[in-house]
Formats: sequence, structure tokens, C-alpha cells
Amino acid sequence: MRQVMLTSTDKKLQFSLSGEIDSATSEEFYAEVKTAYLHDKNDIEFDCTLLTFIDSTMLGTFVKLFKELKSDGFTLVLKNVQPRIRKLFEICSLDTIMEIR
Repeated sequence: MRQVMLTSTDKKLQFSLSGEIDSATSEEFYAEVKTAYLHDKNDIEFDCTLLTFIDSTMLGTFVKLFKELKSDGFTLVLKNVQPRIRKLFEICSLDTIMEIR
């Protein structure tokens, strides 16, 4: 199963995330998102409905993407985040800088 899928480019880049994305797959995740972003610079929205696990490496990857988008004047939003994953963002206070729904 593909863990990162670009589902729409209408007004913003929308990605659907699924399964586990961790240190073993974070570089591939970053490359895929970055390629789409460089092709069509726009806001990014991640639908995390089917995302079941991330680790600290992925937290860092989200922060890296967030900073890159912010410096270009765009936003990064995580939506439908599972409570268990949301807690990781809260523990690191990332929910204070990123929009998490």
C-alpha cells in the first residue's frame, strides 16, 4: 500500500497519508512531497485519517516541510489526526506552530 498519495492539486496540494511513516520511509515521504511542492508551489494539506503511526523522525520531517512552506508564504495543515499521533505533536508543542485538526 502506498503511504503517501497526492489526491488533489486544486487550490492546494492535498495528500492522503496511510499506515506507518517512520525513519525507514521518511526520506521517501519527504522526496515525494517536496517534488510535488516544487512542481506546484502551494499550501499543503495532509489527510491523516488512515495514518496509524509516526516517529520522531517524521515529526522532524513535518517541521522541515512546515518551515520551507512558511518561508515561501504557504501553509501546512494536518487534518483528521488520530488522538495518539496528535499527542506526539502536543508533547513537542508542535501543535502551537502547526495547524492540526
